[in-house]
Amino acid sequence: MAQEIKFGTDGWRGIIADDFTFENVRRVAAAIASYVLKYEDAQRGVFIGYDTRFASARAARIVAEFVAAAGIPVKLANDYTPTPAVSYAVKHHSAAGGSW
Repeated sequence: MAQEIKFGTDGWRGIIADDFTFENVRRVAAAIASYVLKYEDAQRGVFIGYDTRFASARAARIVAEFVAAAGIPVKLANDYTPTPAVSYAVKHHSAAGGSW
């Protein structure tokens, strides 16, 4: 049985290597791609950022790979990105969504 992933008002709630694993990152990425394909104009693409926390850049690359494999254009940040910057990019470029 898959482990439950918990989200709070500020995002994913978990402990690195316990709840926050690359396997669970892949599950979340698949859910993001599924949602965008079902409810958004997927060709508008998604923006993906990351922060300075351990493994954040690797997790962002995993999300980008899964979303792109679903046929959704991806813009992946090339450095640490504040959450408001991802939100601004989504709004400014009329993207289908964003992840951070």
